[in-house]
Amino acid sequence: MSPSIQKLIEKFSKFPTIGPRTAARFVFYLIKLPKEEMEELIKSISELREKVKLCSFCFKPFEPSPRDPELCEICSNPNRDKSLLCVVEKETDLETIEKTKKYKGLYFILGGTVSKLKKTDIKNLRTEELLERAKKPEIKEIIIAVNPTPEGEATALYLERLLKNPPAGRRITRLGRGLPVGGELEYADPETLSSALEGRK
Repeated sequence: MSPSIQKLIEKFSKFPTIGPRTAARFVFYLIKLPKEEMEELIKSISELREKVKLCSFCFKPFEPSPRDPELCEICSNPNRDKSLLCVVEKETDLETIEKTKKYKGLYFILGGTVSKLKKTDIKNLRTEELLERAKKPEIKEIIIAVNPTPEGEATALYLERLLKNPPAGRRITRLGRGLPVGGELEYADPETLSSALEGRK
């Protein structure tokens, strides 16, 4: 393969769940694109970098508005329940929970999980930021909504230890067991996820 093709395959292979074979399909698809579509794709990627930023509270990617350039549409919504904070692993988990329309509180995107509590994994998590959010007196419940996988379980235990001895009147809860063990929130159906939210304990 030409160096240009191989280089792009290597770039795509770094995407989550994308292996070299799928990455190669992406590259050959791009080669066949008309010039106008290719330019539109390049423009969209450039705008993604320029226009999208992370919410200063929950770290959800969003496009800032003049009304509130720092907070996303969820965190800046006055109708959200500020007493609830739902901790999720990644952005897609937040979106999945939002689609249930059962949760009206705030979120916090942790940024990953820990595997057997490796120090390198812990460093990649936004634990210091989470502790800062947890200090807010208006928060009465922190929901640990991580995936029911071995990594998710290790992460939940770590967070429970991190958030131990909460102020009086505050609860630390986890999603109910309506979710299949080893599954991903991202792929859970709305009814199952709604049941897990309602059955948290």
